[in-house]
Amino acid sequence: MTEPVVAQKSPIAIEVEAGKSYWWCACGMSKKQPFCDGSHKGSGFTPMKYDAEATKKVFFCACKNTGKQPLCDGSHKKL
Repeated sequence: MTEPVVAQKSPIAIEVEAGKSYWWCACGMSKKQPFCDGSHKGSGFTPMKYDAEATKKVFFCACKNTGKQPLCDGSHKKL
């Protein structure tokens, strides 16, 4: 697998907590989007760690084509 699976064509809003780490699914196969559930094993993809600096709502990329991994940059609009 060389290209990630598009999980959905819109971002996923998550309220993150300051000081917590989150593991973003980069392959698109996780059943716990936008987070990793280990489905990437054997795919060549690895999850990306996101460290929340503040408690706030962030928009994680679900199309897996963002240039600002793991956050949405609007790339889903071009799919």
